[in-house]
Amino acid sequence: MARAERTVETDSERTCIVTRQIHAPSEMLRFVLGPDETVVPDLKRNLPGRGVWVSAEAKIVAEAVKRQLFAKGFKTKARASETLSEEVDRLMEQQALQSLSIANKAGLVTSGAAKVEKIIGAGPVAGMVHAIDGGSDGIRKMGQVLMRTYGPVSARIPRIILFASGQLDLALGRSNVIHAALKRGAASDVFLERCRRLTHYRHGAEAKADSELTEFSGPEAMSAPVQAGADDRNQRGGGPEHCHEDRPEPGSGAHEDRSEPGSDDNVMTSGHGPGIETI
Repeated sequence: MARAERTVETDSERTCIVTRQIHAPSEMLRFVLGPDETVVPDLKRNLPGRGVWVSAEAKIVAEAVKRQLFAKGFKTKARASETLSEEVDRLMEQQALQSLSIANKAGLVTSGAAKVEKIIGAGPVAGMVHAIDGGSDGIRKMGQVLMRTYGPVSARIPRIILFASGQLDLALGRSNVIHAALKRGAASDVFLERCRRLTHYRHGAEAKADSELTEFSGPEAMSAPVQAGADDRNQRGGGPEHCHEDRPEPGSGAHEDRSEPGSDDNVMTSGHGPGIETI
């Protein structure tokens, strides 16, 4: 019988209540019932009680809600919020930012354009982080620095463009974080893995991972203006007043410029802004 058609779960496999496909728990999302019969996401997969499993994609979680499949999975009354897929997205985003903060406390994160360039020259980096509202010109320049330093190997370095500057400010405990570099280490690996999961959750099958190169590819280039990231940041509480140090003064002629959609940059987008790409 085909793998996707099997109904009996082993200890290391779970069946999605929507697709009926079987995957490893690490590739899925676990949900439990709260005391008030509300469906609760269990991202760490450690909450008590019976759990049901859904493939880790936003559209599949939304389908489970629409088709009222949680009640069927739990075999009892279950109330799933209509915004459950968005709630999961926010939780996964918070989890990724928390792991970035931990990596920073471990001394594995360097921010600020000049300092990042210095770190790149000092040795291999595990990944690059760029604010979604930082402008594509600055991202391009950082890519050129990587190419000059590492040559073709730079194509293997993940570039994370998932978070607004205000979010990075809070995670790293400083203001105006536009670019950051990750040194190699266990905490950096955890952060990158959570970013991959978040990107896969938002894009589903469109986000293809290469486990050897730790790369991700997103959907079509520049499907939303870079400026949209600033709106997203303001909604999350990190307004423009947090971002001034590395930004050019109005009319100075310096940039990071905010390129319009359709530029040559292969910037990956998600529901909240760009995702993960490689340079």
